[in-house]
Amino acid sequence: MKKSEKTESTIAKIIKAAMNEFGANGYVCGKVNNICKSGINKGLIYHNFKDKDELYLKCLEKSCETLVKIITESGSSSDLLRYMSVRISYFKEYPNEAHILFEAILQPQEHLRNEIQKILQPFEDVNEKIRRSVVSSVKLRDGITEEDAMEYFRQMQHMFNGYFAARNIPFDEMLNKHEAYLPKLLNIMLYGIAKGGNE
Repeated sequence: MKKSEKTESTIAKIIKAAMNEFGANGYVCGKVNNICKSGINKGLIYHNFKDKDELYLKCLEKSCETLVKIITESGSSSDLLRYMSVRISYFKEYPNEAHILFEAILQPQEHLRNEIQKILQPFEDVNEKIRRSVVSSVKLRDGITEEDAMEYFRQMQHMFNGYFAARNIPFDEMLNKHEAYLPKLLNIMLYGIAKGGNE
């Protein structure tokens, strides 16, 4: 095996073990020593990654790449219902990646905030495409421009995420409730809470 191939194999093993650790325990409780328990020498970890932060960010990057790839390949980046279905499938098929990704969205580490935002930008771009597709598919009220509606969507998403991030409940419960309620929120945002007079 060539040296470059061996290095790639080592990095892949480290990332796989780190995914399991951060996926199960989150950033704060995730420990490099626990990653070593999977049979990886600590020296190899620090030879390939500067510190825990760099390893965590690499796991986040791979988690984000996985979801964005699934969404893109499914053709759901302009179809809200399919998009929500793809997200649910992602949580079931890739629980560690989902945990890492949504912990970064809902409870980002303050000292890593800038790096996290850069890594999450492709996912935000997908969300922006979904929002624009939804907005363009409905007839807007007089005086409401498409950009007004887009900004409203962004603000509501930010507040929605903030609401869940501030709740003192186990992360998995928070994530499940977030994903269960998101389609309802989008429906209310688009169609309101009052029944129309002609219904």
